[in-house]
Amino acid sequence: MSHHRQFYIGEFSCQYLVAWPANRYDENDYRAVAQQGRCQVIFRLSQKLAKKIKVSPRTCVPADDNPFADWSGHLFTADRTQYIILTNTSSLYSMVMYGKGITDDSRLIDRALSCIGEFMVDDGQEFIFRRLVAPATTTMSFSKALNRSVPGSMNDLVYHAKVWLTEGDLSPFDASSKLNEMPMSSLSYHNPREAFKALNAENFGEA
Repeated sequence: MSHHRQFYIGEFSCQYLVAWPANRYDENDYRAVAQQGRCQVIFRLSQKLAKKIKVSPRTCVPADDNPFADWSGHLFTADRTQYIILTNTSSLYSMVMYGKGITDDSRLIDRALSCIGEFMVDDGQEFIFRRLVAPATTTMSFSKALNRSVPGSMNDLVYHAKVWLTEGDLSPFDASSKLNEMPMSSLSYHNPREAFKALNAENFGEA
């Protein structure tokens, strides 16, 4: 099924059709998110990633009311291979995917949403993805980084990801799993997976 999506890049917006398996999700999920004013996914791009996809976010979009729909992205290279790390801005819950072939905003959005969805389902977070991420994907906003703290934490994650991808010879998926088990000082030494699950309890009263 194809869905009409709207994208915001700074002050500008553009629309295009993108294939998305929305039939996997209940219409009530979309209605519930819409009623709560949470129909938006934010991607906060590093300068390297923004340059790769040829967009230039002019402003910093405020933190979204739905923390599960607010993500930060960065481009890095390990052993001459390009990767993109996608990090939930609030919890640092992260996944790594290959950067090859991602040359514009539409390809980034499609690949990123696919990566986030597949990883969350495999990681036991399908309910959160189905209820709080997928329904918000009708509108995308590209933004500058929310603050300096998140990019700093992402640099730590990238450092370890490079080691596991090269010396450890792990796949991006397996490296992602290990990243989410890392205690982070910015999370009071909890790991991103714990912080991600805690967001559900803090914001929606569900463990």
